[in-house]
Amino acid sequence: MTKYHFVGIKGTGMSALAQILHDMDEDVQGSDVEKRFFTQKALEDKHIKILPFDKNNIKEGQVIIAGNAFPDNHEEIVQARAMGLPVHRYFDFLGDFTKKFTSVAVTGTHGKTSTTGLLAHVFKGFAPISYLIGDGTGHGQKDSRYFIFESCEYKRHFLAYDPDYCIITNIDFDHSDYYKGLDDVVDAFQEMALKVKKAIIACGDDKKLQSIKTNVPIIYYGFDEENDFQARNVKTTEKGSTFDVFVRNDFYGNFTIPGYGDHNVLNALAVIAFCHYQNVPLELLKNRLVSFKGVKRRFSEKVHGSQILIDDYAHHPTEIRATIEAARKKYPDKKIIAIFQPHTYTRTMTFLDDFADCLKDADHVYLCDIFGSARENEGKLSIKDLQEKVPGAGFLTLDTVSELSKYDNSVLLFMGAGDIQKFQSAYENA
Repeated sequence: MTKYHFVGIKGTGMSALAQILHDMDEDVQGSDVEKRFFTQKALEDKHIKILPFDKNNIKEGQVIIAGNAFPDNHEEIVQARAMGLPVHRYFDFLGDFTKKFTSVAVTGTHGKTSTTGLLAHVFKGFAPISYLIGDGTGHGQKDSRYFIFESCEYKRHFLAYDPDYCIITNIDFDHSDYYKGLDDVVDAFQEMALKVKKAIIACGDDKKLQSIKTNVPIIYYGFDEENDFQARNVKTTEKGSTFDVFVRNDFYGNFTIPGYGDHNVLNALAVIAFCHYQNVPLELLKNRLVSFKGVKRRFSEKVHGSQILIDDYAHHPTEIRATIEAARKKYPDKKIIAIFQPHTYTRTMTFLDDFADCLKDADHVYLCDIFGSARENEGKLSIKDLQEKVPGAGFLTLDTVSELSKYDNSVLLFMGAGDIQKFQSAYENA
């Protein structure tokens, strides 16, 4: 029997893939740094062994799956190759794995994780599925016909996949440490789109997606009238958002989702379009949409005295603006306090003015030191460069979080893709 060893098992995709293989009765273990990550609770709940990095973790008979962040000279990868063991990069292994199913890739610069989570939640009420969500959630089912998975554009990793279906939420410039500019990102998505085998569901409100050429049918969704699936009459209620859906100008149904903001309506519309294409019954679709509890680190709420604390992965200006908009719509009578930790120096440098502009949508702003990454530990700027561009912005450290307590009856938005959660935890414990 094969034993799978994951190098960097706490990564969001790695953790999810490890859970899928475990659920399918495979023998799974992994290694990582000792620092605690939000992804490891699911691994612990399934009793998947997590070891500290050590070349002695590598044993005969193992298949090695290596996380994308770890170079070929990592001690465990070097040891595995020296022993002649098979070593697969995460995206290559996943590409082969998806071929066992009718595969549905969910990609786009923003909204991948939320849309994958929503689609998995809705579709598992219709057919046996396995799924991989980029918040570290994975589920494997032996009789799965479908495999729904998040497909990341970073370093063109999504070109390792040949999905049957693909949902594309949008195309925007990000990952400036790799992509040269927006045209380079569009080229990557164009190359990916040509690998899809049956159909593409794409947001037609995004003009860049309208220019994508494909070998398969492409179904557009959005608010504009030209889309095949159009949302109209969007209303905000205490329970979320309601809207009507028209399919090629014929009324299809009225839907309710628990989320707020246009981006959540668009994510739901993508799911509705795909499910309509797969003949999911309308009532099942409506009921599953309204019962969705969300994914990890996407507008995750907690009541703290008179305050609402929200943890969100937003780390790009487009995402920050959408998150603040959602908070305003859900809590129109409360002040919005943005606590933002930029993620990577290159992204902060590229979007410095855009970050400053979108953060001004909040009532008050606090900034935390820039979070580096496994691939980038320092840069040519500091958080002070951003602070100078945001009038009145405060600087927050773990020792000064208690000053957030002065904002009674407010929403505290903790945003970032690094370890912003430690500031929220420190505040809750202060």
